Amino acid sequence: MTFGERIRVRREELGISRDALAAQLGISPSAISNYENDVSFPKREIMLRLFDCLETDPNTLFQDSFIGGGKVLAQSERKLLEDYRELSHLGRETVRSMIGALRACQDEAETSSGPAEPRVIPLYRSPAAAGYAAPAFGEDFDYIPVEDGVPPGAEFAVRIQGDSMVPYIADGSVVYVNRDPLKVGDVGIFCVDGDILCKQYYKDPAGIVYLFSLNRARADADVVLSAGSGRSLACFGRVILRAPPLPGQ
Repeated sequence: MTFGERIRVRREELGISRDALAAQLGISPSAISNYENDVSFPKREIMLRLFDCLETDPNTLFQDSFIGGGKVLAQSERKLLEDYRELSHLGRETVRSMIGALRACQDEAETSSGPAEPRVIPLYRSPAAAGYAAPAFGEDFDYIPVEDGVPPGAEFAVRIQGDSMVPYIADGSVVYVNRDPLKVGDVGIFCVDGDILCKQYYKDPAGIVYLFSLNRARADADVVLSAGSGRSLACFGRVILRAPPLPGQ
């Protein structure tokens, strides 16, 4: 059985549709179809989230399958993936941030002897409903050069549509995002039950998560996730923005 076939079998065992799995991963249903038919292979970042969504151990999906380029998982790589899955959400975000920084340093070292190439980052560009960010993460983007006006720590960019974050983020504007751990009051890019949103983050002592609109005239677009609600929440990154105080502060 191939890697793609194992994805399909496990998805069907859990009763998850292709559309639902695509929404959880922030990619298109056609990408799921390509994975399951071994037409394409998930990128590293999507692969890690895929293990979580399918509630499975990496070894179960891979077994004798090959990873892109004909390389099987070594024992040490399997151990790293197992350790990663046991981390908290914040711990996983920290690991991703560190890996990104290390890869950037490696790329810089490899190119330092030759002509300097302009650094580029992905700009996610799918259309979105009012107040929502627009990325289909890992699939739908253009590369843009990091030039004047782009924060040096930016790892990707997202085009925002709607008025729920004005005046701090205008309708149609581009925000720059990194993978630094999110703190209370930060603005982040979130996936809530498959919907991608740009909101200000707050978590109270009882564990209730609030995602606020910066435009308080659009408080109707706030999201509240109580502990044990069963709703899904993932953070894709922190928007590089000096956010205002939290509502009521």
